[in-house]
Amino acid sequence: MTQFIARRVVLAIPVLIGILFATFALARMLPSDPCRAVLGERATDEICDAFMERYGLNEPIPVQFALYLKQILIERDLGESFRFGRPVIDIIVERLPVTVELAISAMIFATTFGIIFGVISAYWHNSGVDVSTMIGANVGISIPVFVLGLLLQYVFALLLRDTILALPPSGRMTPGISNPPFFEVWGLDISEGSSLYAFFSFIANLNIFNALITANWEAFGDAIKHMILPAIAVGTIPLAIIARITRSTLLEVLSLDYIRTARAKGLAEIGVVFRHGLSNALLPVVTIVGLQLGYLLAGAVLTETIFNLAGLGRALFEAITARDYVIVQGFTLIIAVGFVFINMIVDISYAFLDPRIRLS
Repeated sequence: MTQFIARRVVLAIPVLIGILFATFALARMLPSDPCRAVLGERATDEICDAFMERYGLNEPIPVQFALYLKQILIERDLGESFRFGRPVIDIIVERLPVTVELAISAMIFATTFGIIFGVISAYWHNSGVDVSTMIGANVGISIPVFVLGLLLQYVFALLLRDTILALPPSGRMTPGISNPPFFEVWGLDISEGSSLYAFFSFIANLNIFNALITANWEAFGDAIKHMILPAIAVGTIPLAIIARITRSTLLEVLSLDYIRTARAKGLAEIGVVFRHGLSNALLPVVTIVGLQLGYLLAGAVLTETIFNLAGLGRALFEAITARDYVIVQGFTLIIAVGFVFINMIVDISYAFLDPRIRLS
């Protein structure tokens, strides 16, 4: 196991460097001037010359990339935003927790209901239940996120606003509800600006987790209520994909000889389906879950925009339009690392789901 993880980490290094260089080069090949995109009407020739000199944008792309790698690997610094004049790591600490919280919430919703619907369709295949479930899955894949998001807001925030089913249409917390960072609640003395402070701030910006570990139940319930509609909106397409994959793989497994043998021995049907059937049909499902979670971590731009969530997707979109190369590069690196890490976790999970697989 240790050798497998070490090998995957070593192989990930050239992948990450390749992704970073491709993003680095493509961003600088865009036909606009980052100085004028950032400064607008204030951008004179003299100011832009100083701007390009300050950020090294007048150097050849390979030289800029070498300097950037040195900055990351040796100085352990992701740079400073052109537009905000702030360290990129500070912006990541603020924005990434929103996307992580949204992605995890959406995948819990999608995985739970996707597997349930897939099992139901497989067990009662070719029945009315199966047809209805698969039609629902196809509809879920077909509805654009921005349409579903607006419909959910209209129904749960407007039509049902005076009922117990009413849900907040946007934002992460209701104004007036406090959710202080856990390290302040616990009285931890952490110097601001240190790497430990940045890590703890990142954890504290996960509102649901922060409220849970501080036993702030009012904030915990409020944060969950604010995350329900965005999670449903962005998780519907993964739910439909997981349901269809679960159905197809479980149907194949339930037709195998050992399933008929288990039934012939008189085992309870629920045990046959879940213990012997579903457990052996999970490998493709886990692969799809890992890929979908990686895509969600890349940033759900439309969902974050509709529900007014200042997350990774919105920040990346705004940085691209403003030609803020440093934010684009920093966020791309974080997304790539997230993809690699999730894929490694998925590969490791194979050995636990199927003992016949040996990672060594």
